[in-house]
Amino acid sequence: MLLVVDVGNTNTVVGLMNDTGVVEHWRISTLERTTDEFGLLMLQLLGHRNVSASDVHGAAISCVVPNTLYSIEKGIRRYLNIEAFVVGRGIRSGMRVRTDNPREVGADRIVNSVAAFERYGGPVLVVDFGTATTFDCVNKKGDYIGGVICPGFQISAEALFERTAKLPRVRVDRPDDVIGTNTVASMQSGLFYGYVGLVDGVAKRCKVELGGVTRCVATGGLSRLIGQESQEIDAVADFLTLEGLQLLWERNR
Repeated sequence: MLLVVDVGNTNTVVGLMNDTGVVEHWRISTLERTTDEFGLLMLQLLGHRNVSASDVHGAAISCVVPNTLYSIEKGIRRYLNIEAFVVGRGIRSGMRVRTDNPREVGADRIVNSVAAFERYGGPVLVVDFGTATTFDCVNKKGDYIGGVICPGFQISAEALFERTAKLPRVRVDRPDDVIGTNTVASMQSGLFYGYVGLVDGVAKRCKVELGGVTRCVATGGLSRLIGQESQEIDAVADFLTLEGLQLLWERNR
């Protein structure tokens, strides 16, 4: 099996892959762990699913938090006896990056784009709901041409709470009605439907610029919640990043 690790700003998703896709997955907090802490955590997660270290034959990492990468790489090397493949410059992705400065594009965005083009063809638009919400655009030739970065849903919710004197912190939820009859319901409505409007507005414009019949696929923590209301999201792929890591690992063996 292949161990895949997607390190985001808030959460890290760890998965086990085989030829048919995701076998197991876990979501942990992104923290600055030591090599031993991360290595032992991996062994605990694997052991919890009755998987031994010897069952894992490879590892692939996508990381947007550089100060965590060293301990993750070394932890995998020390405890699983595997040299991990890290998504970065110089890899064979099979996708040309047609931006002003390709080095600026986050590893996770390339991983998602590769997976989306492999699954849906092009043109394709990927919306990833993470700490930030990103829109990544791949044209019909399979070239990554750029995208959009927006504040994430939770960032918006926290900003509303922190920058107002009397508004409470509210949980992420889809209210039954747009018109709220109390403060919490009004805030939830503004956050949820306001964010759906943001997603649909940006996605619609991206589709126009991409041209053709552009497929919009959502992934990330809130993809299903927002996707059920969005008019522009055509599909939800919970494990798109993990699938992309597997593809890139295979292309760079």
